[in-house]
Amino acid sequence: MTTFAEKVISFHKYLCFDAPLGENIQVMNPFSENEAVLHILEQFYTQFFRDTLSRRIVLGINPGRLGAGATGIPFTDTKRLAEDCGIETEAIQTHEPSSVFVYDMIRAYGGSEKFYSHYYINSICPLGFIEKNKKGNWVNCNYYDYPELFEATKDFIITTLKEQIAFGIDTSVCYILGKKNAKFFKKINDEAKLFDSFVVFDHPRYIVQYKLKQKEAYIEQYLRGLGA
Repeated sequence: MTTFAEKVISFHKYLCFDAPLGENIQVMNPFSENEAVLHILEQFYTQFFRDTLSRRIVLGINPGRLGAGATGIPFTDTKRLAEDCGIETEAIQTHEPSSVFVYDMIRAYGGSEKFYSHYYINSICPLGFIEKNKKGNWVNCNYYDYPELFEATKDFIITTLKEQIAFGIDTSVCYILGKKNAKFFKKINDEAKLFDSFVVFDHPRYIVQYKLKQKEAYIEQYLRGLGA
């Protein structure tokens, strides 16, 4: 029987998004652009998902340049990859604030092995986007930042969510990170009927940036919402 890990790895290897986005927005596909990312991906999922267990899904927005855009693992920078997952990488070194909160929460849950035996994290849109700002620099962009970008990505999002559900995802409930993200997810879920219900958490980046003094309370909120 194909393991959860094998399904996840195959899914990411063949991810492709080629809808036109205009000259100021580009898709970011770390899985096709960097061999080191695929190597990390294979190590991580083989370590924590080499089974046929059913899991619930936690969905962020889309990969950012310093998290999943660099390591291939959602909300996991290279420091957390080494310290919490036991996977060292010399090819890249990243620090991503959201990753700090997520792994503090995972430690409170009982550690990476326990958490990942119950939950699979990805993003509503599994590929990221960058846009050229007024200074001419390329910066992170969310799938919902522009109506035309949302419309261009919606079919891709629905298709890739269905593909991930086939890994063995429990569709009775899913968990959405970010309140604005949840508004757009509701539109998608109302149309595609993917999950029976969903729970919304404040996004880790928001917590780290604006509510750091209340971090422990937010961790407790996450744990309660996840049923820990």
